[in-house]
Amino acid sequence: MKKLLLLLLLPVSVSAADLMICNGEFALCAASASVPTGKTIRVEGKEFQEGMAVCPVLTGKAVANGKLMQGSCKAPAGKVWSLFSTVTEYPQAPSWAVVPMTPRSFVTSTEAGGGMSNQWSFICTKQAKKTNNVQLANCYGPINESPWNNGHVAPGTTAFTAAPVGAANPVGGDIPSKGK
Repeated sequence: MKKLLLLLLLPVSVSAADLMICNGEFALCAASASVPTGKTIRVEGKEFQEGMAVCPVLTGKAVANGKLMQGSCKAPAGKVWSLFSTVTEYPQAPSWAVVPMTPRSFVTSTEAGGGMSNQWSFICTKQAKKTNNVQLANCYGPINESPWNNGHVAPGTTAFTAAPVGAANPVGGDIPSKGK
């Protein structure tokens, strides 16, 4: 059921031609929080506040937005792409033990940490040391940017994540609605 829900929420406006399946190492940020870096990031000509999420590095097949990755799954040395996967158990903070994914919805707000972060198909830098035997990566992406249409996500928008309640700017996406 969880896989079906996540697959149904896959991009509505992202062109099917832009979707790619990558096979190899990738970061899965679905249950991560994101903290503002104090910088901005441009995505397809639009400017957003940049957020950094610490995410586990997994190996296998994952879905990517090839447009953002210039059509290549290959990441530079020491880096990985943050991608979407249908795995239902993976290492999660704070212990980085493997636990089941728990998807949930939430409503964005203007409070500090009340936004959402999109890390899908953005580059990450692998951390030098493993934590609890898990390779982690620092991933950088936009805060309050819709992964479906590159639009700004307004406060009061319903979004989804697998991050725990209370996680600041959880990684996820806004829930697409008809007419968007």
